[in-house]
Amino acid sequence: MDTKQRKIILAITLAYTVFILYFMFFGLGRTDTLDRETGHTFLFLPDGFFKLPSLSDLLHPTLMDIVGFGNIVAFIPFGILILLLYRVGFLRFMILFILSILVLETVQALTLLGSFDMNDVIQNASGAAIGFGAYRLGYRTEKIWTNIAATGISVVLLIIGVWGIFEVVDKALTKELGPFVALNELKSSSINSPSGTMRDSFQLGGQNVEPQYNAYSTEDKNMVTYTYTLDKKELYLYLNYGIPDQEDSHGSLRISADGQEYLSTSAEAQSHEIGMTSVYIQGANELTITLEGDVKIWDVGFREMKYDWNW
Repeated sequence: MDTKQRKIILAITLAYTVFILYFMFFGLGRTDTLDRETGHTFLFLPDGFFKLPSLSDLLHPTLMDIVGFGNIVAFIPFGILILLLYRVGFLRFMILFILSILVLETVQALTLLGSFDMNDVIQNASGAAIGFGAYRLGYRTEKIWTNIAATGISVVLLIIGVWGIFEVVDKALTKELGPFVALNELKSSSINSPSGTMRDSFQLGGQNVEPQYNAYSTEDKNMVTYTYTLDKKELYLYLNYGIPDQEDSHGSLRISADGQEYLSTSAEAQSHEIGMTSVYIQGANELTITLEGDVKIWDVGFREMKYDWNW
């Protein structure tokens, strides 16, 4: 590369750097929201940075889809331009690039023109790494147009590869709701209380209710407590509740786990309504459901949060 070509590439690099800096600090209407900022924002833990927009998302992209994808693509040229100017190894290049992005993210947060977001750091670094790899794969001949074409193809292939890897990692690190499991399938430690397996139909608010999985009540007692072993599961508990059609009747429902109360509600027969609720419980060992009065709950169950590879 002669001196003239080097100066042209340097000018392109500087111009592109100014463009990126403008976008980072003044793009997306950052200055318009400056007076509404109340504090500095530092997000040190990455959250969902592996999630790139899918092909269907790109057909109807949201602003966050565009930003997430742009955070990678916009920094690909740096991996190519820097190598055209300087001979540097991958490790050194990535260390210097990540340090530079960390500084810029910090300045963004301190000036209230953005936030320090570790997601952005990882996405930007991924783009630079793609550019670095594309240059290494593309620039192998003395023919400049052949090199440019090969580098462009390498960029596309590496983006697709990184996209696929990110999708796999996102899938592996994301928990999903499993199938519905009836509560009575868990181990119960309740003493002298029904198991919940009785599913006789009843009237509530003039409607005929037929439980599909289970039904719990006080069975003419003043109060009954049901306890089940959760084994530290992370889950969403679902249930229906209400007072069967009776005059002047009432009752209450309490749900707790390991002594922490998650739900406490009361019901009256006069309301003629079926209540439905869900409760998120994480890492508890014992679930306790306490019924008082004439309240009845049915089709009680849960959906456990699990990683895809843990089914």
